[in-house]
Amino acid sequence: MNNTIKKQLNHRTIREFKEERIPEDIFNTLMEVARQTASSVGLQSYSIIRVTDPKIKMEIANICNQEYVARAPELLIFVADQFRNRTIANEKENTEVESVSMDFFFQAITDTCLGAQNVVNAAESMDLGTVYLGSVLNDIEKLVEVLNLPKFTFPVLGLGIGYPNQDPQLKPRMSMDLRVFENQYKVFDNYLQEIKDYDEEMQTYYDLRDANNRVDSFSNQVVARLKSSNPKREAMLNIAKKQGFDLGLKE
Repeated sequence: MNNTIKKQLNHRTIREFKEERIPEDIFNTLMEVARQTASSVGLQSYSIIRVTDPKIKMEIANICNQEYVARAPELLIFVADQFRNRTIANEKENTEVESVSMDFFFQAITDTCLGAQNVVNAAESMDLGTVYLGSVLNDIEKLVEVLNLPKFTFPVLGLGIGYPNQDPQLKPRMSMDLRVFENQYKVFDNYLQEIKDYDEEMQTYYDLRDANNRVDSFSNQVVARLKSSNPKREAMLNIAKKQGFDLGLKE
């Protein structure tokens, strides 16, 4: 097994980092990895905002409701970006061109996620720690304002990177028997029975991680997550429409 696979199999979320800057040459290497990432029809429809201003970091941490975000040595916001290509095409053709349909929107979202994952793989290969920040979507309109994002762009996720200052347990994952199927989707008769062992494993994991916190099973987490709601996140597609994307939404 090569070192890349070993690192990927040992992936853990790191939320506490050493107060140590990442050397600029290493950061530039990560950006080169992002540059070479696969892209839908080669359009490279995403951008990265490197947040270095402490005040902006704090604003983003407040959006995330996670104070540690402000302490990440590197804070990146990955943005689906059809503004750049749309502007290029308009300048060349001197007329409005199609670039904001649902198809182009999801192409940009896919490009963005691929780029972020490639950066994570590269960072971890150099013994850096990472944390994905889906919480930047807690208030997309505020984030658009803070980062001065133009129309035809949409923030997708944040990424904190730095040298780990913690060594958390490896979080258990569900068996791939429930997630990999051959030729067609497989529906199980009783999912709670199928994940019984996994539920127990997750309870043990949380108990060992912090005995003072509520011990939770995966199935309980599923119920809690699906019951919870954030009105601002539920309006995500409406905000995308405000950003100029035509997603076929009716008033």
